Amino acid sequence: MKRNYLALVTLMFTFLFSSVYAQKNKQQTLDDLFLKNGEIYFSFRIFNRDEIPVLTRIISIDNVKGNEVYAYANRKEFGNFLELGYTYTVLPHPGTLLSESELNMGGNQKKPHSGTVWNFYPTYDQYVAYMQGFASDHPGICRLDTLGTTTQGRLLLSVKLSDSVNVNRGKPEFFYTSSMHGDETTGYILMLHLIDSLLSGYGSVPRITNLLNNFQIYINPLANPDGTYAGGNNTVGLAIRYNANGVDLNRNFPDPAAGQHPDGYPWQMETKAFMHYDTIHHFVMSANFHGGAEVVNYPWDTWAKLHADDTWMQFVSREYADTIHLHSPSGYFTDLDNGITNGYAWYTITGGRQDYTTYFHFGREVTIELSNVKLLPAGQLINYWNYNKRSFLNYIEECSKGINGQVTDTVTGNPLRAKVFITGHDIDNSFQYSNASSGWYYRPIAQGNWALTYTCLGYYARTINGINVTNRNTTRLNVRMVPIGFGIKNQTQKTFTFVYPNPSNGNVHLLLPESGTGSFTFTIFDITGRLIQSGTIDRAGDKVVFPLDLTQLPKGIYLFKLDGGKSVYKNKVIIN
Repeated sequence: MKRNYLALVTLMFTFLFSSVYAQKNKQQTLDDLFLKNGEIYFSFRIFNRDEIPVLTRIISIDNVKGNEVYAYANRKEFGNFLELGYTYTVLPHPGTLLSESELNMGGNQKKPHSGTVWNFYPTYDQYVAYMQGFASDHPGICRLDTLGTTTQGRLLLSVKLSDSVNVNRGKPEFFYTSSMHGDETTGYILMLHLIDSLLSGYGSVPRITNLLNNFQIYINPLANPDGTYAGGNNTVGLAIRYNANGVDLNRNFPDPAAGQHPDGYPWQMETKAFMHYDTIHHFVMSANFHGGAEVVNYPWDTWAKLHADDTWMQFVSREYADTIHLHSPSGYFTDLDNGITNGYAWYTITGGRQDYTTYFHFGREVTIELSNVKLLPAGQLINYWNYNKRSFLNYIEECSKGINGQVTDTVTGNPLRAKVFITGHDIDNSFQYSNASSGWYYRPIAQGNWALTYTCLGYYARTINGINVTNRNTTRLNVRMVPIGFGIKNQTQKTFTFVYPNPSNGNVHLLLPESGTGSFTFTIFDITGRLIQSGTIDRAGDKVVFPLDLTQLPKGIYLFKLDGGKSVYKNKVIIN
């Protein structure tokens, strides 16, 4: 008995000693790894891809190649990762691999102008000056927006490019944003180049002129300036992935499957700024640019199930990649399925901006990985611009393809915010809404024949069948919706019934509501909003009743509008 007791005590002591030793060893490991930096870059091997959904909740996976996983982690995340027992290799941080001469910080340009050579990385102050300069030099077609500030007080900036830069005339809104991972900087410079190219080409390059005349284009070159300029405002040479709080911004958004805070962190200032920007706009399409691979990643990232418009997403992704292949060296942009991939099929993440925008704002966003090297030598930036510049424009132009049009009130002509839904097709918030102020809607969709249903509170629903769509073309479909309460009030809110009898067999009389001389115009619509008949009644003296023969009309509900100039009256009429 005594021996058993001693053995038990020895076993417990050994276990406790091992646990304490392991804990001390873990803390020492963390102290060593995070002595100078708030994040590390590392790789490890998995046995089965089923491990990824668990790992992606613990660390920030950056890439998966076969069974090799590349990832980032802050101290807390890496501590949790160590508990899993994987053998890992710490890798050189991508933001530390280039010399200052390779970065060419500041270049030799004081201010961007037509012909600027974008073969350098700007300082932070230069970046702000460039964005301000774009707007001040081109006030008629460029506006500078400040989305907010970062944890360290740097500005989150975006430009709007359009010939109607200060108003919204119903043109489709489009958004490019880059470098929310601060050490993935290729897109940062390419977006500055794109802004410069669009502004300098307006009025002289027909394709660019057409873009700014028919779209509202928003471009944010740098979504995480604290990460990009982690080494100070004068260099991107120590850029990091996370923001100043050690949070991966592309895991910090609300997620369709994993809830409001999938990463366990509060929404960062940067995240809230972009969420607000999405809310005050309706971006029909968007893309966010990254590095570390060369591929277009389309939704979903969070779900294995496919997006309702998966066929269309594959089409635009393939168009982007294939256009690059025509204008780049062999081997560029060929990752995964020759340059495109479904996000979940590559590796799943939660809290990504792509799924947030696509699900919660009814948008169509993809993630574009521009270069296997995250921080390119500055001398290679022009090459990557030449590889991608046509694809940038192609993707913007898809905004107006598919089905689009204006939804209005059939009586007043006022624009409506209506839900545009395809029965048997739309799932997971893939439907669209028309813009409340303009009535315009844009529904990118794959070629085929579609039936669209339009619904709006207070209006009869409409379904229109047999809408034919072909790729790279636009099908215009304007829709007028009939108010359910049509026909009971005039503009001064007085009730007046001017058609009798009602119901009738088509032989009706119009009772004019005002005495005196003058004329009234009348219009008749069917229940779908189609104009059936119109005319003018000239009244002389005290005559107020006029016959109207509608016996030629089929049975149904019709909507009458009588306009006397000072007042407008509306009635709903039934013909038996």
